[in-house]
Amino acid sequence: MSDAAAIAADVVVIGAGPTGLACAIDAQNAGFNTLLVDKGCLCNSLFHYPSNMTFFTTPELLEIGNIPFSSPNQKPNRQEALEYYRKVTQHFRLKLHQYQHVDRVEGKAGGFIVHCTDAAGRPYQYTARALIIATGYYDRANYLNIPGEDLPKVFHYYQDPHPYFDQDVLVIGGKNSAAISALDLWRHGARVTLVHRGAAMHKHVKYWILPDIENRIAHDEIHAHFETVVEEIMIDSVRLRTPDGPVTLKNDFVFAMTGYHPDFSFLEALGIRLAGKDRTPEFDPHTLESNVPGIYLAGVVVAGARTNEIFIENGRFHGAQIAAGLRQKLRATAKSF
Repeated sequence: MSDAAAIAADVVVIGAGPTGLACAIDAQNAGFNTLLVDKGCLCNSLFHYPSNMTFFTTPELLEIGNIPFSSPNQKPNRQEALEYYRKVTQHFRLKLHQYQHVDRVEGKAGGFIVHCTDAAGRPYQYTARALIIATGYYDRANYLNIPGEDLPKVFHYYQDPHPYFDQDVLVIGGKNSAAISALDLWRHGARVTLVHRGAAMHKHVKYWILPDIENRIAHDEIHAHFETVVEEIMIDSVRLRTPDGPVTLKNDFVFAMTGYHPDFSFLEALGIRLAGKDRTPEFDPHTLESNVPGIYLAGVVVAGARTNEIFIENGRFHGAQIAAGLRQKLRATAKSF
């Protein structure tokens, strides 16, 4: 296909997470020939969540396309969610192009050209009358920018506790991901130290997780340093700046759970204007069309750096808003599903 002509669609959705899938379903149901492109696998961010993660919400709040999400659990786990979104994709016969990185976008409303490459460097092209950007934020970690952060023992994502049994592990952060990681590592035999620049765990830590982590800290089962920052990561140790002065700890692995951010450079390359310290994109609140005609925003990218405002639970409804906007501007060329 790399040498073939560009594949034509009415709408190209960039990002095949739950929000991107919901947008593709709504656009397809509105009569538009729609396809999705993702640089990773289907629901790539969910796939890279901790292997035994449980969602904070109930199954019905993760549903898209009016397809029921059946689960025996009050809060479904990662594996159930991945299976659900696979089945939804199959049900709607969505045109999904995985493992293709979007390098650039040319053209304008009515005639966009999306240039992609796969892992082997082969080029792909898609034409579209409109684009929906649903790229999320989980692929881009907030870096500490300290010496040693590039060492192979440092991670910005947490997936499985087994490799860290009987190891000295530092977890950096004070929100949900840091608390969950620290608890899971401790329960599977790691010696865990938690460092947070705040005076206590963040108030947004989920209500059933907060007392657990606080009790582990109170009993010194998880060692904690608050109002503390990591100044340097070394091969066998880490250097901290604490309220009582510098401290050096023996260390084997570091999990910097310091949050993530949208791909602002990609949005700017599209011509989307970003405002304020949160770099919030400019868009119509009713249709979610950005300041660039024909480019729509969905999911967490609409909130800029305020990534705690948009989740699957509310981002999944963005597709309906965008589909309504598309109907106002474009004449459908494909049959509704």
